[in-house]
Amino acid sequence: MGIFQQGETHESRSSSMSYALRWKHEKLRHVSLVAIFLIALTIIISILVYTQQKKQVFLVIDGQSKAIETRGENLQDILEEHSITLAPHDTISMPVSGAIQDGDRVVIKRATQVNVSAGHETKKLYTTENTVEDAIRTLGYALSPEDKVSPALDTEISSSMDIKIVRVTKQQVQQKEEIPYRVVKTADPSLYKGDNRVLVSGKDGVMVQNVEKVYHDGKLVSKRMVDKEVATNRVDKVIAVGTKKKPVVLAASIGPSDSATTVSANTISRAGIDFNYKKVLSNVSMTAYSAQQPGIGTRTSSGTRVTEGRTIAVDPDVIPIGWWVYIEGLGFRRAEDTGGAIKGNKIDVYYETLSKAMNFGRKSGMTVYVIGPVKPELN
Repeated sequence: MGIFQQGETHESRSSSMSYALRWKHEKLRHVSLVAIFLIALTIIISILVYTQQKKQVFLVIDGQSKAIETRGENLQDILEEHSITLAPHDTISMPVSGAIQDGDRVVIKRATQVNVSAGHETKKLYTTENTVEDAIRTLGYALSPEDKVSPALDTEISSSMDIKIVRVTKQQVQQKEEIPYRVVKTADPSLYKGDNRVLVSGKDGVMVQNVEKVYHDGKLVSKRMVDKEVATNRVDKVIAVGTKKKPVVLAASIGPSDSATTVSANTISRAGIDFNYKKVLSNVSMTAYSAQQPGIGTRTSSGTRVTEGRTIAVDPDVIPIGWWVYIEGLGFRRAEDTGGAIKGNKIDVYYETLSKAMNFGRKSGMTVYVIGPVKPELN
């Protein structure tokens, strides 16, 4: 008979094997869950690290703003990452090697080439400014209030623009001008007609003119009289003209040739002077002018110096230049000047001061005797 061993039945062995399998399955499940958790944790950490390394930077190039994302550590990395190159004269708001933080704003200004002419020198320069005024200032050009710049200071800068600076200087100088004396004739009833006597000798005066000269880059371009003053007063020459009739002397006999005196029909006596005239102009209109008016110089169109009491402007087709005339109520004058508005029977009378010319006003219906190139004299 065989030996019976207690506890080694078929049912006991089957239960032990089932427990082992269950334990192994549970262990494997726990290991799998731990592995999955570790993998998920690694992925989350990687995503967090990646996200933290990524930055948003705002690039402003010539006024145009653009937001870019980068993982670069410094500005040089960003420029290389986005293929942005800098020219030698461009400006940037931070060092190229500077560290970049999230949200940083980097401003880049592209330089523009301009041609600047100042005086007799022209330079090719580069600027990142927007207007001509700012460009000139940053390029080191100082402007005086009188200097001229073209184009205008508020003009926007463009590539290859030509900017010209004209240096303007002003200088005041004094010029002396003679004031010719006038001849004043006065009637003297104590002298016979045809006789005259110098009562006061004439003497020229001196006028000092303050003239402003304007220079552009050292070249004289204009000048104007700022003011003037009399340094030495003129002394007019005064001549006494006889008006007393000479006594009549009776001749013993009168020859045929002395029976009558021939008097020219064109002879007249004015201001104690007998003179012949070529023609008479009636209904002449008159105005006055002065060198103090803008654009009126001290030289006449005939080359003489304007002189009060002598110079008048005429129409050469009516009164030849250089001829003397006698104007009723005004006296002897000489045609020395012309004017665009002086046509026909019109005369412009010269006065030293503008106030005298204004007071003269406009006169009409005047009578003028046209004499000739020689001024009538006493005797």
